[in-house]
Parts: sequence; structure tokens; C-alpha cells
Amino acid sequence: MNSSCNGLFLEDLAVTFTSKRSGKVDALKGVSLKMRQGDTFALVGESGSGKTTLLRIVLGLLKPVRGKVCLLGEDLDRCTPEDLTMIRRQCGYIPQDPYGCLPPTLNVMQSVIEPCLIVRGRKNLPAAKEKARQLLREVGLDDPSIWNSRVWTTLSGGQRQRVSIARALVLEPLLLLADEPTSMQDASTRGEIIGILKRHVQRGMSLIFVTHDLFLARAAAERILVLYRGLPCEEGPSDEIVKDPLHPYTRALLAASPRLGEKITSISREGPENGPADEGCPFRFKCPEAGNECTSAPPLRELEGRKVACWKVRE
Repeated sequence: MNSSCNGLFLEDLAVTFTSKRSGKVDALKGVSLKMRQGDTFALVGESGSGKTTLLRIVLGLLKPVRGKVCLLGEDLDRCTPEDLTMIRRQCGYIPQDPYGCLPPTLNVMQSVIEPCLIVRGRKNLPAAKEKARQLLREVGLDDPSIWNSRVWTTLSGGQRQRVSIARALVLEPLLLLADEPTSMQDASTRGEIIGILKRHVQRGMSLIFVTHDLFLARAAAERILVLYRGLPCEEGPSDEIVKDPLHPYTRALLAASPRLGEKITSISREGPENGPADEGCPFRFKCPEAGNECTSAPPLRELEGRKVACWKVRE
């Protein structure tokens, strides 16, 4: 065990996908992140920014073309398949799609206890059932008639999402990877889900929370990393980023977030959704502040406890 990277340590990650239509696409490019045990981090960005790809790398489901991943004291590049299995058993994962992530032939109770039976065997069945009951009540599915219902045929999207949350927490993970875990919830239950995750963090769990909503990110996590087209734009304490966003893309995300009594506005200029894949800042085609210097890639600079990649931000 390498205690120097207990928790999670990602360094200079790069992932490239190839498609017939677009050729080579950089899904991630130069992303780094460091978490100690018990830390909370939110990954924020629009669809296609690389958030889910990053989660898949953390779990060892996808291998980067460059960079280092150290999870719970282990360098994933040096792990055997058996080692990876043991590490993954200490992690919980809430997938983005609540319709495709649960076993279609199982009922609610069976879906939640299944990870316990796989890891600990059927001798643990009574304890697994009791743990599942506690979690189902915690996520708001406290009606015992629901527990025997088939997930595939009787539950709404929001209910399925809460089952997947209980399933991810049943083994009491050291790290929870939550990919848009409130996307199917209304405003009231969204806050309840955030509260549930925070209670488990208080017991020592680390959390990576994926969302496109900066206000939701601030509620769920202590720090935020903003991604745009696979590149880190800004990182720092959640309150500071929401109160005073430095990067133009972060400000655009904030302006697009709905708030009661306020009209949604856009601060980004009209431009192509995806500019040429070169070494410049990818947001410059939509950035109202873009200048000649933006044709070269800005470095991710340290700035009073925060990090930002923008030529327009001065020290």
C-alpha cells in the first residue's frame, strides 16, 4: 500500500477516442485531481466535457493514453485484474442512466442486496437485507410493498435512481462516484439526495459528484473542477467559484443556471459548437473576451488557492 496517494490522485490524464465521423477526439487532455479520504469534489461541465470518461478512468474501466491514476493507495497501471476487482469493491458507482443500470429481472430488494451477496456470499443475506432496508428508507422508498416490486416494470425514473443510490451505498464504499445522481429528481427530493450523500461523507466516505449545475455542485461538494471539451478550465473551493467565477466558461455556466425570479441569460457569443481541434483555447470560438493570445493554449495557473486556464485572468 502506497500511503502517499491514499484517496485519489490523478495526474495529467489524456484520453483519445476515434470515430469514423470525427476522427480522433480528445475526450480528456491534461486533467489532474487530488483528493484525500473524506474529501468531496464536483465535476462540472456540459455534455461531452469528459466527466463520465473521468469516472470510468478512476474505476479502471478505461485506460488513459497518458497520465497516472492512484486510487486508495494503489497505482492502477500496476494492478492485476484481481487487484482492480478488490479496489472496485471499495468504491460505489451511481451511473447516469437509471433505466439501464439496474438488473431487469430483480425486484427492488434484490437489486440493493446483490452487491453484498456477490462480495460476501449468501451467508451474509440477513445482514444484507437489514442494510438494504435501512438504505431504502433513507432514500425515501420506505413502503415495504415497493421492496418486492420489479424495478423494470413498476418504478418511475426517480424511484429507480434512488434504488441505484441505495445499491451504490450498500457496501459502505470509501469512495462514491455519483454521475448526475439527481437528474430524475424534482427540486425537493434533489435536496434530500444531497443531504443523504453528505451524511455518508461525514462517516468518512469520499465523493465525486458529476453535474452540469454549479449551484448543485456547491451544495454537494467542497471543491469544483470545471471541464470544457476535456480540458480543465477552473478549479477551487465551491463557494468561491460560484460567487466569483474567473473563467468565461464558468461564468457562462452560471448565467445559464435557472434561478427563481431571474431571466436566463447567455454571456457567450454566437460561434461554432466545436471549433478546430488545435492547440488553442477551445472556448475561444464562443468566448466574448477572446483575443489573439487565445490561439495558443493557456496553462492551468495557480491563483490564490484556485486554478484557472485563461489568458484574460491576471494575477
